[in-house]
Amino acid sequence: MADNKEKLFAQFPPVSYDTWRAKVDADLKGVPFEKKLVWRTNEGFNVQPMYQRADIADLPTVNSLPGEYPYVRGTRNDNNWLTRQEILPTDPAKANAVALDVLGKGVNSLGFKVKEPSAEAVATMLKGIDLKTVEINFTTCPRKALDLARILVAYIKENDADDDFRGSITYNPFKRAFRHGADVDIAAITADAKELLEIVDGVPGLRCLSVCSDMFCNAGAYIYQELGYALAWGAGWLTMLTEAGVDAQKVACRIKFDMGISSNYFMELAKFRAARMMWAQIVEQYKPACKCACKMMVHATTSRFNQTIYDAHVNLLRSQTEAMSAALAGVDSITVTPFDTPYKTPDDFSERIARNQQLLLKEESHLDKVVDPAGGSYYVETLTVSLAKEAWKLFLEVEDKGGFAACVNSGEIQAAVNASSLKRHQDMARRKEILLGTNQFPNFNEMAAGKIENGDGCCHSQEGHASSSCGCATSGNSDKALRTERQASDFEALRLATEHAANRPKAFMLTIGNLAMRLARAQFSSNFFGCAGYEILDNIGFNTVQEGIDAAMEKGADIVVLCSSDDEYAQYAPEAFKLLDGRAEFVVAGAPACTDELKAQGIEHFIHVRSNVLETLQEFNKRLLKK
Repeated sequence: MADNKEKLFAQFPPVSYDTWRAKVDADLKGVPFEKKLVWRTNEGFNVQPMYQRADIADLPTVNSLPGEYPYVRGTRNDNNWLTRQEILPTDPAKANAVALDVLGKGVNSLGFKVKEPSAEAVATMLKGIDLKTVEINFTTCPRKALDLARILVAYIKENDADDDFRGSITYNPFKRAFRHGADVDIAAITADAKELLEIVDGVPGLRCLSVCSDMFCNAGAYIYQELGYALAWGAGWLTMLTEAGVDAQKVACRIKFDMGISSNYFMELAKFRAARMMWAQIVEQYKPACKCACKMMVHATTSRFNQTIYDAHVNLLRSQTEAMSAALAGVDSITVTPFDTPYKTPDDFSERIARNQQLLLKEESHLDKVVDPAGGSYYVETLTVSLAKEAWKLFLEVEDKGGFAACVNSGEIQAAVNASSLKRHQDMARRKEILLGTNQFPNFNEMAAGKIENGDGCCHSQEGHASSSCGCATSGNSDKALRTERQASDFEALRLATEHAANRPKAFMLTIGNLAMRLARAQFSSNFFGCAGYEILDNIGFNTVQEGIDAAMEKGADIVVLCSSDDEYAQYAPEAFKLLDGRAEFVVAGAPACTDELKAQGIEHFIHVRSNVLETLQEFNKRLLKK
């Protein structure tokens, strides 16, 4: 019967890699293959333009099924991830009202924040919620985690949900170190964690040892860094507590990973697959009683690092692809960060849209119906292994230097992540990394200052930086803290400065000469100066330079951008510069061969694809903005 089945594409003969490569090399016309088509990732390895079966023939990742050790294909035989919503109100009654409302709208996992743990507060928050069917997660100050655990465990037992409860308490004693640069007391952490495990012992589904690597993601870390440091953090819990006499099985089954999701779609998909594989092998070295302890529990949250204030609805596109990559990777639960988070407390509309983003993936795209759909993909399987190798190197480096806690106290982890963040901000400035609507294709006429409600607006990515009543934020070393600026913050500062100034500079496109080149360069220049929020005065074209200069002066231009072809700049640029006579800033769009000759005549400003957009616009802001 099988022999009678139609074989698709049988009419096409197989093509060998050598044949394909020969055709590609011919089409490249002498341009090196590696330079043109091979991508060098930030993670330290190359990505080829094509993969084939031979590339994965010897990979160990393809030899297991979902639910089988080492769990690269998932820890379950289904993909029914939980849809979490973070409950923003901290007032218990208000939090409960919001929770009950969203539970009827597709949410099956709740995240509560508790400022002051009390039996009354917990009971009020959880009133009317079925503890046996809804995942419950709490976040509080690390200093209050033990009190919260005692209260929550008592409440669970009162409601006879000991065996069915699923949820977590975020115990992150490294939070203060990452936020404020404070040292951590390893002995105190170990003692508290050991006591915490004793408290929750009667509730097997309550995870309480947190690995919050989303902090690295939101600080601008590269993917291999988040993965490597997350593994080191988890191994740190195992080492500290097993050395303190706690059984490895008990420790591993209480660890929960809270990981971020960046916008690199396939790399993030590979990250979660690699994380499960490597974590299983790490836990196995501690010889737990059951291999089930090797299963990694992962909650994934879409990034805040790449969210923007301007053109904020593009955040929806970013978070949608991020959530999709995590869902396809088989994480346990997902939080989609509302699109308006950078500039205000999310409202009912943005929270509804965030929920629906996940519901669309389930109910319309049916991603929950397939387990590890990327399994066997030549590309994804190769990415998984390549990323795992780089993260493993980093993990071993941390272990060689005394482990996670020691590297936190030395500031080494923070310094490495901050260096990556700085590099990404620099790449943003040069458009090597693109955020649509911010450093490329901005909405020229959008005003955002009026919608910023959270006070720190463009400066930060985290959920708050005010000093805590518990004293966690009272001391530290800022040099050892993680950076919190979103990637768009520098460009947003530019535009906000323009909005707050007494004048809005006008950038006039003096288009002349070659039709194709002048239009292309006018578009480039409009996008360039639009990133600072300047008023853009575009034009189809002028017959003479004099006509263009006269029009610019009539419009009150602050900047005149000459847009033409390289061959024509030798003629047009000196003429325009002379006619303008210092009445406005003069800019040449491009990097023509005659640049040195033009500079010798006094022309200073040239913008092109190699320009540092941010620095150039900052200089123009200094020259043009009036207070």
